[in-house]
Amino acid sequence: MAEKQTPLEERIIIKDLHTKEIDLVNRDPKHINEDVVKVDFEDVIAEPVGTYSFDGVWKTSYTTFTVSKYWCYRLLSAILGIPLAVIWGFLFALISFCHIWAVVPCIKSYLIEIQCVSRIYSLCIHTFCDPFFEALSKICSNVRVALRKEF
Repeated sequence: MAEKQTPLEERIIIKDLHTKEIDLVNRDPKHINEDVVKVDFEDVIAEPVGTYSFDGVWKTSYTTFTVSKYWCYRLLSAILGIPLAVIWGFLFALISFCHIWAVVPCIKSYLIEIQCVSRIYSLCIHTFCDPFFEALSKICSNVRVALRKEF
């Protein structure tokens, strides 16, 4: 038998649905940005053999690129991250609302209505077409095809 839950346990379960733990180490567990935004210095800037800058310039360029990319991303996410999260949350809530309250009921209604038409169509096919094709098959059942190769 299923165990009865106390009201406190029910509230804890409901709260856990909305406040799940967030992994602060692996922030892309489903790998949705696997190959899109992984851009390193070597992916953008490269010097072919025989065309090298000074080692100090190369090291400074690498450090400047890496640090500026890191801090620009952090600054942009600090300024725009929460407002964009609100916008995306609203958008996906709107999509879910439309899907739940408009799309699925329309599809279900259509399927119910088309079932009646389907039965009438099936009845017409069985009434008019089946006898015709059965008679045609009996006529054609005695047809024999023979292939001969003449030299």
